Amino acid sequence: MSVDEDSRWLEWVTKQFETIAGDDKEIDIDEFKTALKVKESFFAERFFALFDSDGSGSISLDELLKALNLLIHGDETDKLRFLFQVYDVDGSGSIDPDELRTVLKSCLQESAISLPEEKLDDLTLVLFESADKDSSGSITFEELKAELENFPEVMENLTISAANWLKPPDQEQKKPQTPRYLTRAYWQNNSRKLLFLCSYVLLNLMLFVAAMLYHRKGGGWFMLAKGCGQCLNFNCTFVMVLMLRRCLTWLRATWVVRVLPLDQNILLHQIVGYAILFFTLVHTAAHIINFARKSQSGGFSLWEYLLTTRPGIGWVKGTSSLTGVILQLLICLMVFCSSTFVRRSGHFEVFYWTHLSYIWVWILLIIHCANFWKWFVVPGFVFLLEKIVGIAVSRIGGLYIVEVNLLPSKVTHLVIRRPQFFQFKPGDYIYINIPVIAKYEWHPFTISSAPEQPDTMWLHVRSMGQWTNRLYEYFRQPESQAVCPKRLATSLRKRRQVKRQQKGQMFLSSESQKAVASNQDDTIELTMFRQNGLQSGSASDPETLVEFPLEEPGLTERGETPPLREVSAKSGENHRFCNIKCYVDGPYGTPTRQIFASEHAVLIGAGIGITPFASILQSIMYRYRMRKHTYPNCSSSGCENVKDSDMRLRKVDFIWINRDQKSFEWFVSLLTKLEMEQADGEPEGQFLEMHMYMTSALSKNDMKAIGLQMALDLLAKKEEKDSITGLRTRTQPGRPEWEKVFQKLSEENKGKVHVFYCGAPALAKVIKAQCEHFGFNFYKENF
Repeated sequence: MSVDEDSRWLEWVTKQFETIAGDDKEIDIDEFKTALKVKESFFAERFFALFDSDGSGSISLDELLKALNLLIHGDETDKLRFLFQVYDVDGSGSIDPDELRTVLKSCLQESAISLPEEKLDDLTLVLFESADKDSSGSITFEELKAELENFPEVMENLTISAANWLKPPDQEQKKPQTPRYLTRAYWQNNSRKLLFLCSYVLLNLMLFVAAMLYHRKGGGWFMLAKGCGQCLNFNCTFVMVLMLRRCLTWLRATWVVRVLPLDQNILLHQIVGYAILFFTLVHTAAHIINFARKSQSGGFSLWEYLLTTRPGIGWVKGTSSLTGVILQLLICLMVFCSSTFVRRSGHFEVFYWTHLSYIWVWILLIIHCANFWKWFVVPGFVFLLEKIVGIAVSRIGGLYIVEVNLLPSKVTHLVIRRPQFFQFKPGDYIYINIPVIAKYEWHPFTISSAPEQPDTMWLHVRSMGQWTNRLYEYFRQPESQAVCPKRLATSLRKRRQVKRQQKGQMFLSSESQKAVASNQDDTIELTMFRQNGLQSGSASDPETLVEFPLEEPGLTERGETPPLREVSAKSGENHRFCNIKCYVDGPYGTPTRQIFASEHAVLIGAGIGITPFASILQSIMYRYRMRKHTYPNCSSSGCENVKDSDMRLRKVDFIWINRDQKSFEWFVSLLTKLEMEQADGEPEGQFLEMHMYMTSALSKNDMKAIGLQMALDLLAKKEEKDSITGLRTRTQPGRPEWEKVFQKLSEENKGKVHVFYCGAPALAKVIKAQCEHFGFNFYKENF
């Protein structure tokens, strides 16, 4: 730091200390724990003991500044010595295995990672053996320093990152920056949307001016009301066009997708909705002022103009004023109940039912305005046709939920019997209605199985609202209480499933094994995985299996591969078979359909946002295998010129961000299979590269987590799998450093990068800003 920065930092620390210490100007152990925001007392006590140089049981400002000066301004050796003293619990000048185990156990608890005691022993031994160069049975400071030199990224920013009050204020954030909306990159990456919005605004302006000029004899307020009314004629029909899902899905397969921002239809629908609210308010206010002026000249009062048919205004028995008031109330209600805090706060049903009032809005608009039907007739006919087709498709054929798995993180995995006529593409979504849960409610969910999987399709539903919670609780209750139709069929299905399991399943405990049954016609691999490290040691944790059914009627005759299915080894409360009637409307396309037209696709999922990519990843690997089968001598680099009408992809990066360890459990078995399917040692690297992040875990440069991350790295190299997820891919702690991640992607030179995201809107803004900076195309998954 410079002299000025050092003085600002000193002032900052002094102010923070005074806030924490209070009147006594001393910090005790409890205040220290609160300030550090640590979950475990071990690190707080160790840091406190080292900061309290005089052993008085409290820390003064001088003691704090002395310790912080070491951590902030000290060189690597000073920081490492402090770290060594933290690990040297008994102060003997060396670290023995038991001390190291105590530290690693606290690291695990601090990072919210749950591992069995045996795995903790493995982590301790692998780190201790690696650091104890002379095999003396203890680790000295020099040995720890030599071991850390093998992890250069750890030393880049070694500090106690969890204690924000220890850090000086970030001066760089105060530098003025150009708003992203004014940058050249933003306009280049959003050219279609911006051009469309400019055309939309211009069209509204033309309609407004034309209507005002046409009614210029009626006075200023009347002209304003008529101008807004003409814009409402257009917008109240255009808002419907933006939700013609079947038409938009069809258009996504044409050249129109390169001209119009079809992937932004939800955003545009919201913008038009707010425009309708604005025009409605101005239209109503202008009429009220105009009626107030008329009432002063005699004839009718203001309330008669607004709430009666006596003035005879309107083409249907003078009802324009009455219908206008009702329309104003309905539109305000619809916009309010469509707001994010209503939809995302577990009250989706409020949004759903109030939004259905659009039917009354259109009826009232036809009555209210003599010319609205001219704008409405064509889009309304197409909308009605879509609804009729949707109802017909949803009712044709018997759709049944035949299998249910209750997965960790309150995820309900539904397996639905797939009709032969039902065709979809990876990433598509459907609307599903389950009468036993709610007779009249339809909810959108992404199809998580691949189109190449015959006979069944999957949905993964996270319990986040009233309907999804009812769904989860319905299948969580004992089977005798759940009303499950066709019990004999269900019982027969269970018997056959047990027979298949007895005939074909093989359980594994700690290592993956393969049993290959082959003949002249085909080879079926039965691979079962036990997910080690995921809530291991818990009596309630089911073993997740990947199963290839051996007795699937008709598959062998059609030459198809039996579908991959996730089942629970413990059939019962977490897994059951049933025949529950459901109705499906769809499928509908999403921006993810562009993935197969990309050269370098980056799939980013946050939490349950992984579901669209479950289908896509399976389909990608299926097509990748087919391409490898068609061109067996083709390396990654040699395949670049191969023309593949189904897939142009040369590289796929999959990034999954979860808050805690448990959130990884329900999807890990599929990722394990995808990892195993890839050929090792390809000249240009892996076709599918995975990146897993656990945000609750402390980052590698946090002093409280350095030992744990080193041990996890060493054990992952030794066992060739990650201790947290069981995957070959190492789970990274903390949040991704997006600038570094995107910089690495841009340096791979695998073609134009297209980033596809599904998850929280706040993170979408961050990723989109990085995409604009690096010139990547950005697509956000929306319903």
